[in-house]
Amino acid sequence: MKYVFDKRPRPLNDKSLPDFLPFTKMEGLGNDYVYIDEFDTPIANPAPLAVKISDRNFGVGGDGLVLVGPSQKADFRMRMFNADGSEGEMCGNAIRCVGKYLYERGLAGKELLSIETGAGVRLLRLQIAGGKVAGARVNMGEPVFAPARIPMRLPEHYVQDENCADKFVCRPLTVDGQNYAGTAVSMGNPHLVIQCPDIDSLDLPSLGPKFEHHEFFPARVNTEFIQVIGKTRVRMRVWERGSGETLACGTGACAVLAACVANNWTERAASIELRGGTLLIEWAEDNNIYMTGPATEVFSGTFRVNA
Repeated sequence: MKYVFDKRPRPLNDKSLPDFLPFTKMEGLGNDYVYIDEFDTPIANPAPLAVKISDRNFGVGGDGLVLVGPSQKADFRMRMFNADGSEGEMCGNAIRCVGKYLYERGLAGKELLSIETGAGVRLLRLQIAGGKVAGARVNMGEPVFAPARIPMRLPEHYVQDENCADKFVCRPLTVDGQNYAGTAVSMGNPHLVIQCPDIDSLDLPSLGPKFEHHEFFPARVNTEFIQVIGKTRVRMRVWERGSGETLACGTGACAVLAACVANNWTERAASIELRGGTLLIEWAEDNNIYMTGPATEVFSGTFRVNA
């Protein structure tokens, strides 16, 4: 085996950034991101910054980078970048932290906020305790089952199958020579939900990338492996595209509930138990899915960009 001894990332040498960049580290159920605001200075090239700042050995460390700034469509805007530099449409755990960031810094003087994301505008109601934001209830939008909108690129025999014409619910797919039954859902970003008898025994570092890069998903896919414990309780592990296994995924938990209801496994409201904690998810009568969970600030500092 040939070892690579120097794994230190190269300096960014991005002259558009200050040498020392203020940041805040925040987490929602252990799904941790580095938050930087763009109100004064927009970040021109976020992708390489996301890779460097997310590095858990040589950077601040996190599942990715979140930029917070002004919006022409909503009260504020967030952009999220995975640890590999790819931009994601939406992050449910991050948007709760964005609400906390804005409120506690006096940038938002109200408890109901609209946030522009890559998946559209999302509304969140902050949960205030002692002048601080403990968490938020977020309208995550409507789940989408249409394969073309997830997006999925299915072989012709799937397209001609009437069971896959407008949805991919408990349908077969093969990964690494093994057959699985999956349900595909978009919550503004693509998800595939797989029910397993024992999620704790899964070798996700090996299995996760094979799902992420499955040929059915041209934009890659986030994959949730679940155990249905009861009609109102589900356990979940998640492999996120561009970040690997994370302790929690808000959009993933919403996709899990949508998939469970579509398969008649749970009620329309359930506790989704992740490795970082529990989210309360409800698929309401207005067809929107609502997510309730905590938001926590870890620390703030300055990052030496071009070191």
